[in-house]
Parts: sequence; C-alpha cells; structure tokens
Amino acid sequence: MDLDEVADELYALPPGEFVAARTEAARRARAAGDRALAGRIAALGKPSTAAWACNALVREQPDEIAGLVELGDLLREAQQTLAGDELRALGTQRSRLLSALTRQARVVAAGLGHPLSDAVATQVEETLRAALADPEAGEALLAGRLTGPLSYRGTGLGVRPDLRVVPPPRPARAEPAAQVPARRRRAEEEARRAAEERRRAAEERRERELADAREEAGAAAAAAEEAEEAARDAHDRADRAAARQAGLEARAEELAAELERVREEAAAAGADAGRAARRATAADRVARRAAGERERAAARVTELERAPLEE
Repeated sequence: MDLDEVADELYALPPGEFVAARTEAARRARAAGDRALAGRIAALGKPSTAAWACNALVREQPDEIAGLVELGDLLREAQQTLAGDELRALGTQRSRLLSALTRQARVVAAGLGHPLSDAVATQVEETLRAALADPEAGEALLAGRLTGPLSYRGTGLGVRPDLRVVPPPRPARAEPAAQVPARRRRAEEEARRAAEERRRAAEERRERELADAREEAGAAAAAAEEAEEAARDAHDRADRAAARQAGLEARAEELAAELERVREEAAAAGADAGRAARRATAADRVARRAAGERERAAARVTELERAPLEE
C-alpha cells in the first residue's frame, strides 16, 4: 500500500464514507505488517463539506483549477510590474472565474448527492480565492486533499488546515548540540525534496487525468456524432415508412371502394343473368312450339301435295 494512493482514494469519497474507509485502509496496512503506514493513514483528517466540495471540483475540473492558479501567478506578476490595465483586466477575469467555479462546485456536489448550502458555498469561494492569491494554497488545492476550507486576508493565508497530506513527524530524540544544525538541514532538504516529489506526482497525475479526460471527451464526441447520425437515419427511415404506410392505406381505401363497386356490378350482373336465363327458358318453349307448328305445317303441305285431284 502507498500513502498517496490511499489518500487519493479517501479524499475522493463523500464525507460520510471517509471515516469507515480510512479505518479499513489502516486495518489493511496493519494486516500487511506496515504499522507506520497504518498510523499515517489513521492520521489523515476527515474533510469538511467545503473541503470535500473543493477536492471534488479539482477532480472534475482540473484544467479550470489549474487555470485559476495560473491566473494568480499572472496577477502577482502584474502587481510587481505595475501593469495597471492588465491588472484591471485580470481582476475582472478573477471575479468571473471565482463565481463560475463556485457555481460549478455546487453543480458537482449536487451531482454527487450532496448539495451545498449558501454558507458552505461561501467557504468554497473563499478557498478558491486563497488558492488564487497564495501559491502554496493553489498547490494544496490542486492536490485535491484539503481537509478544511482556506481563507486569505491580504497578508497571507488566514487558515492553513492540512494543506497537503504528509507523514506525521517522528518523535524527537536527544542529539548532541553539534549534530542538530546538520540534521535539521538534512531534514529540511528531505522535506523540500518530498514536497517537490509530491508536486511532481500531483502534476503527473493531473497530466494523466487530463490525457484520459481528453481521450474520453474525444471518444464521447465521436460516439455522440455516430449516435446523431444513427438518429437521423432512423428518422429518415421512420418518415419513409410513415409515407409508405399512408400510401398503402390510401391504396387500400381505393381498392376497398373498387371492390364494393365490383360487388355491386356483380350483383346487378347476377340479376341480369337471372332474367336472361328466364327469358331464354321462355324462348326455348316458344321455339319448341314454333318447331312443332312448323313440322305440322310441313306435314300438311306434303299431305296435300300427294293427295290426287278430284274430278
């Protein structure tokens, strides 16, 4: 287990889950035989609601927070060079950025199920203002491990609650007076190196997260474009199907009307056929009678032609 990794996981959790997760992480470290690490984990402070919201904002919007810290550098440089116009422009940008990031923090917190009250939102804005005004506060905010809100009073940070996660100091031991300065210098140098390593690690993590976020954004944009294209195709198919349905329904109505007309004509033709059949039957009877009369008349003619003349 690594303290930085554990801290990153813990400070990404909602405030209500922090203590239980910290206890479990410390238990795992003790079970692994690393009691020193377990002690450092147990010493990690639970973040206040405002600090948690700031840490969540850093994880959700790392570029914007980095831009805030960079803007602070520009403001300090402008103050040193007495660039009045630039200073006023940067001041306007500062006010807008602080308001926008505070609103974004409220959106992020609400999205994670923990809406911020107005009082907590004010603490978030004060923390962002301190990060903009003080480089150390900006570095602490970018690390995403604040345990409490920060404030700035013009001459320095008014509150410095655990600006970053560091191992607790070891108990002091009695040392010869001659060795104290050298050991102190070594300790200070080690502390500086550790701080620099943490800064580099935080920057590397930020770069990785930024690269991942950009990749995800690109993939999401491509997926969105594909989905939009698929939606357009689906709408086109639906329109064509609806038009075909309307055409077929109209044709069905025409065929139904044509069928009804043909049925009526068939019924009329059937009636005509019945009358014609009856007339044909009557004509047959008349024809048979006429044939009988014809045969009888022919027989009479034959009979008269054969009869002898009477004198």
